[in-house]
Amino acid sequence: MNTEWVTQLVRLHPASFREAFPKRRVNNVYFDTPTLDCFKENAAGVAQRKKHRLRWYGEQVFFLEKPVFEIKIKDRELGYKKSQPLTSFQWTDLKTNLAKVASLKGLHLQPILINSYQRAYYLSQDRRFRITIDHDLSFAPFQWDKPISKGYPSPSPAVVLELKYEAEYDELAQDIFDHLPFRQTKNSKFMEGINLILG
Repeated sequence: MNTEWVTQLVRLHPASFREAFPKRRVNNVYFDTPTLDCFKENAAGVAQRKKHRLRWYGEQVFFLEKPVFEIKIKDRELGYKKSQPLTSFQWTDLKTNLAKVASLKGLHLQPILINSYQRAYYLSQDRRFRITIDHDLSFAPFQWDKPISKGYPSPSPAVVLELKYEAEYDELAQDIFDHLPFRQTKNSKFMEGINLILG
């Protein structure tokens, strides 16, 4: 799918979406157990599950500027997120800083996957709906001695459009979808990445 074409469709949408924030690169480190329990729960569609990740923004590969440790919580059809901001640090200090993350203590989780992509942000004129467009996705198995970098071994040609809104606007959201010529599907970069690196 062509990124420019998707962007043009969003800009021409009757809800008058406009760029809400400058484009930027998103970087993630995902966590799972040694036996990939989180991946298996997601694949099985377990109603209540969690996903743990470390996220930061920008092109820096050796320096994590203002990273945030996040827990994405899925409770049936509802989803929400808990966040713990961390101070900026060098990649070589990653292990030390992860030891400071309270929500990791007592869990048998380890870094398992890294990924990176470009993200564009759009907001409807009534400010009720947000759209993000992700492209230039790439994935790699996590390595302590190797930071996120361009030239991943597992790039993805996908373009991912996500519509975001508060639960109270659920019925109105269908009208937004009706003007986008895409099939609605579930997308998880964590799942896609694990599938790609496991081959």
